[in-house]
Amino acid sequence: MADKKLTILGIAGSLRKSSYNRAVLRAAQLLAPSDARIEVFELDGIPSFNEDEEQHPSAKVIELKERVRAAAAILFVTPEYNYSIPGVLKNAIDWASRPYGNSAWQGKPVALLGASVSPLGTARAQYHLRQVLLSLDMHALNRPEIMIGNAAERFNEQGELTDEKTKELIRRLLQNLVAWTRQISQQSASAD
Repeated sequence: MADKKLTILGIAGSLRKSSYNRAVLRAAQLLAPSDARIEVFELDGIPSFNEDEEQHPSAKVIELKERVRAAAAILFVTPEYNYSIPGVLKNAIDWASRPYGNSAWQGKPVALLGASVSPLGTARAQYHLRQVLLSLDMHALNRPEIMIGNAAERFNEQGELTDEKTKELIRRLLQNLVAWTRQISQQSASAD
């Protein structure tokens, strides 16, 4: 895996086209290290999770699970709604974890970040998301934590990230995610 570009699947927890979190994900694509690429999965069109339908998921859910399985790592970019993660993100996570025993998330390295107009950024949402990821046996990267507060001050009118300090944090997060993914992959290979 050391010679190959890692594929990181980026998922923004917002459906709003001009969302700061979608803008952060676009910025992350540009800031990814040379040995990685970020592919984006859009959550539009994922139906509400219904356990009665988990044996017959929609084409969009099947695509989500396939893309998660094909990716070396996951990057969640989440807004904060009512002190937690958005329902659309939790819904997608639930679909890709089901049916029981067939989770696409299991064992995946994952990094989190998020943006908000609030001065606190997305701290509470990210901590709730970490609880969910723990239950899915995902390997969450701990540092750096990136909770972009006052997001309106960090982007221009075209939705481009302009804050250099934030760009540097994202670069470091992605470098750490690539290293973390390679470390987990090596550990898994040596355990086999």
